[in-house]
Amino acid sequence: MAMVKFYLISILAIAAPSVYAVQHIVGDSNGWTNFGDYTTWAASNTFNVGDTLLFSYSSSHGVDVLSKSDYDNCDTSNAIQSHTGGSTTIQLTQPGPMYFACPSFGHCSSGMKLAINVGSSSSATPSTTPSTTPSTTPSTTPTSTTPSTTTPSKSNNGQGNSANTVMTIGILLIMAPLFAVMC
Repeated sequence: MAMVKFYLISILAIAAPSVYAVQHIVGDSNGWTNFGDYTTWAASNTFNVGDTLLFSYSSSHGVDVLSKSDYDNCDTSNAIQSHTGGSTTIQLTQPGPMYFACPSFGHCSSGMKLAINVGSSSSATPSTTPSTTPSTTPSTTPTSTTPSTTTPSKSNNGQGNSANTVMTIGILLIMAPLFAVMC
């Protein structure tokens, strides 16, 4: 009986965080290009701690993580992180604003830049682009990896959190009576 309880609690502890994590394909099917409207794209998505951003781009592009000031001025010379290689995954590890731009000459100033606001993983309110309050650096230094394979798009188009919430409630409604019976 104790082993069954431990098993059920372990499943819930492992499954709950994965239900909430979303991989956002930056620019959706168009990817990270100098023709994207990243302000609209960011406004249509909700970003939370635990989610990832997947940048897919050609060899003429890259991804730089910037401070707000450098983002506002399209200055990629002081990048917090720089990525090349065609595919970059950025883990969203802390709440707060984050800023990205393509370091290729003229790309940032022509709109190839992205500002997001990362909400806490327990937040159910949608996040939009960061406010224009003065800040010198984002509150986080993201970790990143370059995946060896590309996973299918799971862009939530502003609806990922409600689907995740429904799924979590469903799991809890199924598991709670089982747990209660075993106690």
